[in-house]
Amino acid sequence: MPGKLLTVAEASDAITAGAAVLVAGDESLLRQLPQGRWIGGTIPYFMTDAGGQVNRELVYVDTLPEQVTDVRVRRCSAAELDGLTSDAFDNGFSVIIVPAGSPAHSRYAAEAPELPGLFDRPVVGWVSGVHLDDLGTASAKVFAGSGTDVSGDDAVVLHAALPDGVLASAEIVNLFRQGDGATLTFDSTGFSQDKVLVDGVPRVFSEYLQEIGHDVRLPLVADYFGAMINVSFQSVPDDGGTVDLYAPVFSGIEYKLAAPIGDYVSDFVSHLPASSVTPTFSCNCILNFLYSELEGKRTGDIVGPITFGEIAYQLLNQTLVYLELHD
Repeated sequence: MPGKLLTVAEASDAITAGAAVLVAGDESLLRQLPQGRWIGGTIPYFMTDAGGQVNRELVYVDTLPEQVTDVRVRRCSAAELDGLTSDAFDNGFSVIIVPAGSPAHSRYAAEAPELPGLFDRPVVGWVSGVHLDDLGTASAKVFAGSGTDVSGDDAVVLHAALPDGVLASAEIVNLFRQGDGATLTFDSTGFSQDKVLVDGVPRVFSEYLQEIGHDVRLPLVADYFGAMINVSFQSVPDDGGTVDLYAPVFSGIEYKLAAPIGDYVSDFVSHLPASSVTPTFSCNCILNFLYSELEGKRTGDIVGPITFGEIAYQLLNQTLVYLELHD
C-alpha cells in the first residue's frame, strides 16, 4: 500500500502492533517512536498523493506489505559496511538509510559497487537530511528500530524476507540523458574535483564550467551499459576553486553534462511506470523538488520522502528510486 503521513501516535500504534515500517520525519518526532520493526531517517520533505510538501509535524510511514514474512534491523558503521548484506535473507530485499555527510555516507558512496554481496538481491534506500533552513545547525540522523537508537555516523539497514514465488526489483526513473558536449573524465574518485579532462585535455573544472555557461541544475551523467547515472553539483566557485558534488565521480568513468529537459512535471509523469504499479517503497531527490518547484505539485501516484540522495545499489542523485514486488 502507498505510504502516508501519520501522527506520531498513529505511527507508534502501527509499530506497537508489530508492523514492519520505514519512517521519515523530523528528528524530534522520530525520537518519540517506540521499539519495533522499523528503520527511519530525518527529512521534512515529502511527495504525497496531494502533492509535494514540507511537514515537520507528521512522519511519513511506508508499511511493508503482507508478502514480507520477516525482517532484520541493524546499525552498520562505515567500517562494517563490508558485512552490510551478510545477514540478508536469501530471497528478499534490503533498505538502507545513511545520514548525509557521515562516514557511512562517504564510504558507501565511494565503495558500494565493491561491497561483498551487494548485487545478490535488491538494495534500495536514501540519504537522510535536514530542513534546508537548518543546514549548519542540525545534522542528519538515522534510527534503528527505536527512537533511542539514533546515529549521525552509521547506516541503518532493514533486511526483508519474501516467500518463494515473490521477487523484488529495484527500479529508477531518471529524466536526464547525456548531452552532446565533450566527454569528461577525472583522475581520482571523489566528491570534490579541481581538475577535469575535457576530451582528454586537462582543464580547471570550475573554469571550464563557467566558460561554457553550464547550468549547474543539470548534472554530470555517466552511461552504465544503458543506465544513466547522475552526479549533481553542490557548488561551483567563480575563483577557479574546487567543485563540490553530491556524489563522487569515479576515475575511469566517462561523463557528459546532461542535456536540458522540458517541463519537469509532465516529463516526469510520462516516465513513471503504469498506474497498476504500487511500489513498496520510493523516494525522490531534494534537487528535483527544489529545481522544479514541486511543492504543491503532484508527480503521478508514486509517493515517498524527498531525500538528500537516493540508493539503488549505489548512490544516485536527481533520480526517483522505487522498489516493486512481483508474483
